[in-house]
Amino acid sequence: MTGRLQGKIAIVTGAGSVGPGWGNGRAIAYRFAQEGARVFAVDRDPAAMEETVARVREIGGEIAIWRCDVTSSDEVQDMVRACVDTWGGVDILVNNVGGSRKGGPVDLDEAAWDAQIDFNLKSVYLGCRHVLPLMEEQGGGAIVNIASTSGTRWTGSAQVGYSSAKAGVIQLSRVVALEYAKKNIRCNTVIPGQMHTPMVEVRLAGQRAGGDVEKLLAQRQSRIPLPFMGDGLDTANAALFLASSEARFITATEIVVDGGMSARCD
Repeated sequence: MTGRLQGKIAIVTGAGSVGPGWGNGRAIAYRFAQEGARVFAVDRDPAAMEETVARVREIGGEIAIWRCDVTSSDEVQDMVRACVDTWGGVDILVNNVGGSRKGGPVDLDEAAWDAQIDFNLKSVYLGCRHVLPLMEEQGGGAIVNIASTSGTRWTGSAQVGYSSAKAGVIQLSRVVALEYAKKNIRCNTVIPGQMHTPMVEVRLAGQRAGGDVEKLLAQRQSRIPLPFMGDGLDTANAALFLASSEARFITATEIVVDGGMSARCD
């Protein structure tokens, strides 16, 4: 039996993680490799990808790494060229880089606003900008962009830059999908909710719960109808489906991975 991505070449940005465990990017790289893809794992911190590489190699997967600041057009262009030099092309692009800063329009200063838009939205634009001509030349491809329920709903914290950027990712994906549909290039979005990833322990607990991880996890779980919290593997499984031929007739749409949270009224 062959894997669902057998023979495919996939760029996964943000493939490291801030700590041990299943961050979204690490999990995506792992699941794609598990299903036969040759993964070109990208992060601005190569050390953050060490566990990703180890996990992929444990299962006999194929992975190469590349350091890149995905807010730099020149570096993203170099990243795409390096993937082609390494594996021979690009069949799948997963734009996964992102991160939040708290604050509404008054609290979030202009520099932080600009950084949030660059990190969460411009990075997606640049990935698409430099990969789409190659996919068009190859005769097709699949792009999966990772957004957030913060781009569609209030999720308990004022983070206007992050929320605006993630909303932009959703609409950018739709525009790309419709412009390139006739060229056999699909583009879709995964919208994770409040997942239990390493980011919770390393960063969010300090920002929102005085460092009390259990308190923050309880707050987040209270918003989720299912009796457990998802993790990066749940995000990865949705991305895997959208990248695979099983989703060959799916484009310009979103899969929400949030345990039912965004369907609630309260």
